[in-house]
Amino acid sequence: MPAFASGDTVLLIDKKKRRYLVELVEAGEFHSHAGFVPHDEIIGSPDGCEVKSTRGSNFLAVRPTLSDFVLKMPRGAQVIYPKDLGPILLLADIYPGAKVFESGLGSGALSMTMLRAGAEITGYELREDFATKAQANVRKMLGAEALERYDVHLRDAYEGIDGTDFDRVVLDLPEPWNVVPHAAKALRPGGILVAYTPSVTQVSQVRASLERNGFMMAETVEILQRSWYVEGQAVRPDHRMVAHTAFLTHARLSGS
Repeated sequence: MPAFASGDTVLLIDKKKRRYLVELVEAGEFHSHAGFVPHDEIIGSPDGCEVKSTRGSNFLAVRPTLSDFVLKMPRGAQVIYPKDLGPILLLADIYPGAKVFESGLGSGALSMTMLRAGAEITGYELREDFATKAQANVRKMLGAEALERYDVHLRDAYEGIDGTDFDRVVLDLPEPWNVVPHAAKALRPGGILVAYTPSVTQVSQVRASLERNGFMMAETVEILQRSWYVEGQAVRPDHRMVAHTAFLTHARLSGS
């Protein structure tokens, strides 16, 4: 892994494990309650180095993981959290070269997750500011090459989907059931649809629409994440957990 360079994104972690996402620029400075760290102290250093602020506080400097970036990146809309991003990849069975239709791009968290897995995405987004933010975040995390596989349109998926023979349809919309009939025409036989919906009433309407439109093997799951406190022999569940965020509904289009 090459040393940090100007233009790279670095994650700085202080002694209390607080995390700061910083884009490095020559002669730039990262400021916090603990003083400031010149970017030039990080540029040219290896991943995992330690740097010291002007007040003597140590920071660990590492390249952010995709999970780190999603949680700290600039956003205009609520993001899908990492605990759901991983399962979506598996439920949708995203693979290199998969043709994916995505609608509801938000800040691009799900887009960059699928792009990193090798997908080719056609994305519909109603809001221009969200579309711009999603593309900027994809570029910052994955590089300009990823944008060649990210075809974004200011379109309303409720009104239809241009194109056919998509392998996957992934939706993060308030009323995904209105897209299901269009998805049935846009997906290839055996293709997979995944819908991310916060409320159970949304799930009911999605499942009913899937049944009406020739989808099979429908299933809805919820992912809960609980971390543990481990300090010597003191081992117990943490008092806080990442509980409900949304339901994940997936189904396959029948070939008949």
